[in-house]
Amino acid sequence: MVSIGQIEFPGFAPEVPDLTRYRWILANLSGGKDSQAMLVELMRHARAAGVVDRIVVVHADLGDAEWEGTAELAAEHAAVYGLRFEVVARTGAGLIDRIEERGMFPSADNRWCTSDFKRGPVRRLMTRLVREAEAEGHPGRVHILNVMGLRADESPARRRLLSFSHDSAYTCPCSYCAPRRAIADDHEARGLPVPKHAKTGWGASNTLRHVDTWLPVHTWSTSDVWAAVRPSGLRIHPAYQDGMPRLSCVFCVLASRSALVRAAQLRPELAARYAALEERIGHRFKADLSMAEIIAEAEASPAIAAVACWQG
Repeated sequence: MVSIGQIEFPGFAPEVPDLTRYRWILANLSGGKDSQAMLVELMRHARAAGVVDRIVVVHADLGDAEWEGTAELAAEHAAVYGLRFEVVARTGAGLIDRIEERGMFPSADNRWCTSDFKRGPVRRLMTRLVREAEAEGHPGRVHILNVMGLRADESPARRRLLSFSHDSAYTCPCSYCAPRRAIADDHEARGLPVPKHAKTGWGASNTLRHVDTWLPVHTWSTSDVWAAVRPSGLRIHPAYQDGMPRLSCVFCVLASRSALVRAAQLRPELAARYAALEERIGHRFKADLSMAEIIAEAEASPAIAAVACWQG
């Protein structure tokens, strides 16, 4: 797929960034099929470019909220290719305890779980990698390529993403961000609203690092993903064999009803913990579905053979 402006045209091979431009290539690995396919595709291009030694695999650990063995599986995937592996996590309470602290579950409109437990910790790793590069004598800003396994098929929001983009920010001095910052500053000084095209966003770039984002499997179908993963030799997460169509938190607020019921059948003790939390904070797991209802359905149903996928 080729991008022109903000439009992507399907049917064309995705543009591959020049990997040699980056000091670090950060491969975000969840342990799921999409990030596995991303790693397979990334390795293919990194080997061709001779930059495998620049890859750092990172897993954002969600603690008790994620499927057992997920961090270990991500480490195993990195080890297959001999890649450096880092685990990052939010400082302080884990996801489940943080829900209790906030008194509410995340939602589709307020996905603080992603910003607090994934994006934030990964950016702290970026800071550490910049310091490593500086200690090695790297001149100027450190270029980082942030690689993820997001796919357009997963949601309308992800469909709108570009396969390759700059992670722009107000403090980034690059030729893309600086003119926009100047326009924004001028409008704000005159008390005018900043036009959309001048907004730089809140990306990971800053004065010390230039961060771009690449989604190698953005245009891939689920069949494409499995076609890459199955012959790769990378072990597949057991949750798929247990009927889950996607690997996220065990109980993701975006998941389908059947997926949540199946998860409650597989992890009844965790479901009970969520139900008790729901009772304590007085906030339902989802606006239209409580964990108590999920548990009741899980206990009344046989093992679900056909679990519906979900968008998000």
